[in-house]
Amino acid sequence: MQILDDLDRRLVAILREDGRAPISKLATILGVTRATVQARLDKLIDSGAVLGFTIRARQEHGPDGVHAVMMIEVSGHSTSAVIRRLRGVPELRQLHSTNGKWDLVAQLTADSLPEFDRVLRVVRQIEGITNSETSILLSSV
Repeated sequence: MQILDDLDRRLVAILREDGRAPISKLATILGVTRATVQARLDKLIDSGAVLGFTIRARQEHGPDGVHAVMMIEVSGHSTSAVIRRLRGVPELRQLHSTNGKWDLVAQLTADSLPEFDRVLRVVRQIEGITNSETSILLSSV
């Protein structure tokens, strides 16, 4: 399984929002050449990290990966905007709307605790998220 670097994660995040974005647009957004984007995209497809379009990213992580569930509270009427931003987070595997205290429930996966910490900071900085509670999944029973 291929380990994604920052450029790969950003590319996957952009494609999750717009799986039909042309290579030239991706290159402009990422600040790299079209050849770099094409090579990265080919590598992601060949390795199986990208399974198809509109983007289906590989969900498996190694046994040392960190898996968690995050409950998210959204302010006012900003749920749609928050959902759009959350869809751009590559480590977010599933997103559900719900009732009760929390507005959204997200399943997150990261390769390590430091990476998981980074993902939590990214999610918590999204405008419109007012509160969250995260539980790391320790084992399946």
